[in-house]
Amino acid sequence: MTLDRDEDGARVAECPSISGRVSQGSSRDATLANIQETIAACLEVPAGRGMPLTVETREIEVAF
Repeated sequence: MTLDRDEDGARVAECPSISGRVSQGSSRDATLANIQETIAACLEVPAGRGMPLTVETREIEVAF
C-alpha cells in the first residue's frame, strides 16, 4: 500500500496489488481506515468464491 498527499493536501492511499483500489481521507488515520474498508469489500466476492485474494506484484527501481 502507498500513502501520499494529493495536490489539495488530502491523504491518498492505494493498494497496487488490487487493481484500482484507491481511497482518501482528511487524516492519515481516516485514510488508512478507508483503504482497509475498500480492500475488505473488494476481497469479499473472490473469497466467497474460493478465488485467490492476491496477485503477484514486483517493485522495480528506475534510475534517471
